[in-house]
Amino acid sequence: MPDTRLAGWRARADAALAHALPDPASAPTRLHAAMQHAVLGGGKRMRPLLVYAAGALFEADEDILDAPAVAVELIHAYSLVHDDLPAMDDDPLRRGRPTVHVAYDEATAILAGDALQSLAFSALARSQAAPAIAVELIDTLAGAAGAAGMCGGQALDIEATGTPAALTVAELERLHALKTGALIRAAVRMGALCGGATTAQLAQLDRYADALGLAFQVRDDILDVEGDSATLGKTAGKDAAQDKATFPGLLGMQASRERLEALSSAMAEALAPFDERGDALAALGRMAAERDR
Repeated sequence: MPDTRLAGWRARADAALAHALPDPASAPTRLHAAMQHAVLGGGKRMRPLLVYAAGALFEADEDILDAPAVAVELIHAYSLVHDDLPAMDDDPLRRGRPTVHVAYDEATAILAGDALQSLAFSALARSQAAPAIAVELIDTLAGAAGAAGMCGGQALDIEATGTPAALTVAELERLHALKTGALIRAAVRMGALCGGATTAQLAQLDRYADALGLAFQVRDDILDVEGDSATLGKTAGKDAAQDKATFPGLLGMQASRERLEALSSAMAEALAPFDERGDALAALGRMAAERDR
């Protein structure tokens, strides 16, 4: 069953991440401890799970999938460390614990994020994939993490903060397709690349991943309104407090829920050609759309 596989992959990702991180007892100990704090302090592991699930669709060797699973989670963790900084979202809570700049200090948090990003690409360069595939993996993740992806989306988010009504729904969707969706799409694509997916299959999975990334963000926005900090593990209500553009803010709660349902249908349609082989990806889509934290 998909649920059994997801639990096994989550444990595998945790073990691979722990192995990839530097020993916190070695110098510079404060930096290494901050990196451990950022990565190993919980989290849904959605992106590594997507790597394993997409790879399993094509019977990829899990030993080959470990490197992209680790790499995409390290990039995600670095982005959270930097997003939480005073210069960005200035958030004191992440995954139910103090954020890295609170637990350590701002300079250490910046360096920890930088080091996690470097470590991600080192993991891909050392992967067990064939050299040509390894280059594709590096290119895929670099594109998703940079100005054309996650960093670009964060820049658009900063520009929109304080004037959320000035954004159209289409502009908000583009913002999150970059900030959140690009890394999710990369996770799915990297897993599929490791399994030898065709161009047509990659395009089909891109459609699934695009809907998933947007669904993840719509649900996140709804939870920011309805959730509480204890359940979420991060500060609830911060979007409204920071005057950020959100789907409930632009559409209202009911229309946001309807948008989430439409995106769930889009995910199912994109996976339909894969039949039961796509069950794990379908389960992850449901997890994104129905989660409570």
